[in-house]
Amino acid sequence: MSASDVRAPPPGYGRGARILSIGIATTGLVTFAYFALAAHALTPVEYKRISLVWSIMFVVASVIYRPIEQLLSRTIADRRARGHSGGHNLRVALLIQATFALAFLAVALALRDLLQDDLFDGSAALYWVLVVGVLAYAASYFARGFLAGHQRFALYGLLVFLEAISRVLFALAVVIGIASGQSAVALGMAAAPLLSLLVVPWFFARREDGDAPADASAVKQTEGGLTLRHGAPFAAAVLGVMIAEQTLLNAAVLTVEGTSADAALAGIVFSVLLIARAPLQLFQAVQGSLLPHLAGLQATAGAAEFRRAIRVTVLAIGAFALAVAGGLFAVGPAVVGALFDIDREIGRAGLSLVGLGMGFHLVAGTLNQAALARGDALGAAVAWLVCAGAFVAWMLSPVIDDQLLRTEVGYCCATALLAALLALVYRAGRSPSLTGAA
Repeated sequence: MSASDVRAPPPGYGRGARILSIGIATTGLVTFAYFALAAHALTPVEYKRISLVWSIMFVVASVIYRPIEQLLSRTIADRRARGHSGGHNLRVALLIQATFALAFLAVALALRDLLQDDLFDGSAALYWVLVVGVLAYAASYFARGFLAGHQRFALYGLLVFLEAISRVLFALAVVIGIASGQSAVALGMAAAPLLSLLVVPWFFARREDGDAPADASAVKQTEGGLTLRHGAPFAAAVLGVMIAEQTLLNAAVLTVEGTSADAALAGIVFSVLLIARAPLQLFQAVQGSLLPHLAGLQATAGAAEFRRAIRVTVLAIGAFALAVAGGLFAVGPAVVGALFDIDREIGRAGLSLVGLGMGFHLVAGTLNQAALARGDALGAAVAWLVCAGAFVAWMLSPVIDDQLLRTEVGYCCATALLAALLALVYRAGRSPSLTGAA
């Protein structure tokens, strides 16, 4: 391929991250509001069930669908940077996504008694919210990857914002008395991903010039660009990353639920970890634009610009995490207790550890995107899975009797280890050509 065939990388990362930050920062606040409203509208046991549905839904959806989001984002961005602007073959991505969705449906139907009776205390409504919600997220995550790859970040941000707004309206309806009960609150989790897809037609109604193939030869160049042979290993490695990430975010809730005699403790652990979840959701803004940006830099600009993008992001994360940890130490217990109606004492040191762990988690996410852009998904997956396994082992150990403090310490240490391992992967990372790699 000649130099004239390769486009300069579009200046979309900074602008894209800013646009997504606005949408997803607001989304994070709205999601926070959803659980705050639910905590006030429901009994502690009902709130615990809602948090369990949420945890299971987003473990499953993130694990089985985000690999395709990342695959589409990386592939489309790389090929557009090389001048292959049209004719993306999405059949393989659709096939993998549909396979994951059908596999989930088969497992969910087979485990209905376990899920409905043992986890949701006999609630058929919560079971079907879980099933419908996870299936709906197949389309939502596919749309996110497609939009990110085309650098349509305003539409990406609008999609996730509309999802959060749709969900919170159900909890608000219960608070003000229009509806009642945990089923009404939970229904928002199933409806939200479907309603968010209303933004997708806007992409086709307002296609940019770069989204259309310049001529017939451009279409021919991109045929077969996304093959099962190249796409499946990448998706499998990212699947491992997603399993590990969701383990770090949700294993504590599930282990506490399974081992604690306090029926409300799992809900408290979930609420405390929302301190990490909200910034991590905000960081989707950076991740959503970072991977396609890095893929474009890898294809066109070289190692120096690639490293600069990583360095700037990591420094910004470090400053943010220190500020959050300091704020949590100063006012965290009072704020968290008031927001989630928690009547037990929450230690400020433990909350600060969660804030620092969130920072390590964000740094790990940045280094993970660098590994994916370079094609080193396997190395990243190994680092994530090692740390996730260590965290689960820690949560099941009796080293610290207080399970909330055990969660806070374990999350901080596990994410610190993860950031260190991914830094090693980054320093040793190869830089292959991505042409046809996905």
